[in-house]
Amino acid sequence: MTEEADTGADSFLGGLLRLHQPPRGAHRAGTDAVLLARLLAPQAGERVCDVGAGTGAVGLACAALSPGLRPTLVERDPVLAGQARANAALNGIDAQVLVADVLASAAERRAAGLVPDSFDVVLTNPPFFAPGSHRASPHPGRAAAHTFAGGDLETWIRTCTAILRPGGRLGLIHRADALPACLDALKGRYGGLAIRPVHPRGDAPAIRVLIAAVRGSRAAASLRPPLVLHGSDGTFTAEAEALHRGAPWPSL
Repeated sequence: MTEEADTGADSFLGGLLRLHQPPRGAHRAGTDAVLLARLLAPQAGERVCDVGAGTGAVGLACAALSPGLRPTLVERDPVLAGQARANAALNGIDAQVLVADVLASAAERRAAGLVPDSFDVVLTNPPFFAPGSHRASPHPGRAAAHTFAGGDLETWIRTCTAILRPGGRLGLIHRADALPACLDALKGRYGGLAIRPVHPRGDAPAIRVLIAAVRGSRAAASLRPPLVLHGSDGTFTAEAEALHRGAPWPSL
């Protein structure tokens, strides 16, 4: 991702999408957002929701890759939600932006526009840490993006499940060491799990897991081939480079 001097926007997916983002030091969309946006390849006509959307990178990337798709972007921070609206307009994408707290009560979520069983695809990059479990960033925005406030992964996944129709698909990215917690949160709600580890280099442990799952399915889980991001010279591998350019990637 590069920054374009003429608009002040970042170039995303090889220039297919432009994004205004918070200043450096805050939470900014990068490789995690690219991988999540490419995970399920939703198509125009499907109802897609980006939960915890920030400035809209994942949902807007899906729409840029599948013209005619109208994503719903859910973000609790009104400032970030405003940036998501501006980014949708910048890219000529018709997107619905909801200011809603994923961890709020069902009644509060419904009042904010999150209706049960209303989406075919839900994509989410939850906060990675529980309060007190890590050294939080001194930047409030980055800390809020990375740390749960008043809830946990189980609650987050429960909300994602509530708004996803039966048989709908969930796409999730998380820390690799959080895989057991992810599986616990998905248990009893999803089947057909496809899990792909993401490694920074071929000789390094995984740092992320990508998980695709189907609500209510009883199909068995599968472990897919790993994605390696960088070669020994530090540059992107061919597969990672292609993903960052928006090139096709076989879905999970």
